[in-house]
Amino acid sequence: MSLFDRAVASALPVVPRSVVRRVSAPYIAGATLDDACRVAANLNGAGKRATVDVLGEEIHTEAEARAIASTYGDVLEAIEADRLDANISVKLTGLGLKLDLGLCRSLLEGLVRAAGDQGARVRIDMEDATCVDDTLALYRDLRAEGLDNVGIVLQAYLKRTLNDIEDLRELRPSVRLCKGIYVEPRSISFHDADVVRRSYVGCLDALLELGSRVAIATHDEQLLVESLARVEGLSEDGYEFQMLLGVRESRATELVAAGHPVRVYVPFGQRWYEYSLRRLQENPRMAGVIAKATVGRAVGRT
Repeated sequence: MSLFDRAVASALPVVPRSVVRRVSAPYIAGATLDDACRVAANLNGAGKRATVDVLGEEIHTEAEARAIASTYGDVLEAIEADRLDANISVKLTGLGLKLDLGLCRSLLEGLVRAAGDQGARVRIDMEDATCVDDTLALYRDLRAEGLDNVGIVLQAYLKRTLNDIEDLRELRPSVRLCKGIYVEPRSISFHDADVVRRSYVGCLDALLELGSRVAIATHDEQLLVESLARVEGLSEDGYEFQMLLGVRESRATELVAAGHPVRVYVPFGQRWYEYSLRRLQENPRMAGVIAKATVGRAVGRT
C-alpha cells in the first residue's frame, strides 16, 4: 500500500460524487429496495444467501431512526413476498443507539419479532468500540426475552473479544466473526496483521467449542484455509462463510461449488455515498483507483 494511496484516501471527501459512485458501484446493490431484492435474487440463483443492510447509520434524530426501522420492515416484507433466502443486518446507531437507548431497544425488538414471525433472522452488526458494551447488552436483553432469531457480530482485532465469547457462553450465540474495520487505539486492539489473524483463529476455535453457529466473515485467504480445516465435517447448520458484495466473488463461488454455505452482504439505500467513502477509506488501494479515474477524466477534458 503506497503513501500515494493513503494520501488519496484522506482526500476522498473532495472527490466528485459521480466518480465515487462509479468505482463503488460493484459493492452496493443500489439506492432502492427493488435493487436489493434483484441482487439478492441473483445471489440466490447462484446458490448464495444474502443479508440485506439499509445504509444510513449516520442519523441525528428520532424520526430518522424510525425511518430506518420502517425501511427494514419493508425489507422483511419483500424477503417474504419474493421468497428470498435472505436475512437482515442492522447497525444500532441507525436505530438511535447514540440518541436514546430505550428507543433503539424498542425499534430493534420490533424488527426481531417481525422477522421471527416469518422465520427470518436479524444480525446485529458491531460498530466502533464505544458501541460494544451497549450492543452486547441489547443482544442479551433480546435473548432473555426468548428471541433466538437474533445474532451478533464480534471483531477479532479487539483484545476483549475472547472474554466476550466466554461471557456469552451460556447463550451459545450465533456470531458473525470478522477481523474488524474501525480504527481503534492500540490499547484495545491488535494492529499487526498476523496477530489479528491469530486472534481470529483463536476466537473461531472458542466459538466452535461452545457449539455456536459461526458466520466466518473474511476475504483473507489464509483465514479461509484455516477456517475450512476447522469446519470440515460440520453440518450447514453449524457455520457459513460470509463475504461483501463485489469482493472475491469467484472465491465465494468456489466455496459454494465445494458444498459450503455462503452468504453475501448486500447494502442498499440513498446514503450510498457515505458508505462508499467509509469503505474506500478502509481500502486505500481502491482510493488510488479513484484518483487515477479522476485524473483521467480531467486529462480527457484538456
